[in-house]
Amino acid sequence: MDLINVDVTDGVGTITLNDPDRRNAVTLEMCDQLDEAIGRLEADTSVNSLVITGAPPAFCAGADLSHLGGSEEEGLLAIYEGFLRVGRSPLPSIAAVNGAAVGAGMNLALICDVRLAGRSARFDDRFLELGIHPGGGHTWMFQNICGPQTTMAAVLFSQVMDGEEAARVGLVHQVYDDDELLAAAQAMAAKASTVPRDLLLKTKKTIQDIKYVASQRAAVDHELGPQAWSTRQPDFQALLTKLRAKISSG
Repeated sequence: MDLINVDVTDGVGTITLNDPDRRNAVTLEMCDQLDEAIGRLEADTSVNSLVITGAPPAFCAGADLSHLGGSEEEGLLAIYEGFLRVGRSPLPSIAAVNGAAVGAGMNLALICDVRLAGRSARFDDRFLELGIHPGGGHTWMFQNICGPQTTMAAVLFSQVMDGEEAARVGLVHQVYDDDELLAAAQAMAAKASTVPRDLLLKTKKTIQDIKYVASQRAAVDHELGPQAWSTRQPDFQALLTKLRAKISSG
């Protein structure tokens, strides 16, 4: 069974978790298919960005914890590999959260570069309610996005957020009517297709790395190398030639 559907349009690779009867709960088989799908999209030089969503009615209902088996640590890492693979991709990613995102399903949304939500979205931490400690870097990602207070409210006090509340606290970037969400996410992702792929990927890496830089002066130095590299690339050189021609003719 195909647990992952992939569509490529306008430079956007849309990945849909496709196990609606199980509310797209993450299994080891789904993780394997997700890894393979992302690998194919990364190898396709026409693809500049990813959109991750779920087949209705849910985004992702969490992990199938029956896979833990005899070694809890190995089982947990194996089931988390699905969303960790999204996080390792150099391609910019957008989560289109179209329903419940629970536990590890919330991790899948958190690890994407941008989160958009439908009005019926539900961000439900639920780890403690299931008697399990948060995992997969959940508390680290959550705090880095929303701060400690929102993280504490969701993790310790089981505050479930809909799309509007998630936008208010900064968990998602924008909220859309459910029937407009996927198209909005794809339209946003398609804007990355107007940018040279190498420049896009270098810039994403800079944004990821810059948070570890201690000062504005250090940030200037950090950006200097890749910016100088970009000025030597054909697209910028073509623009420069046009500007010089305009100046000389004017």
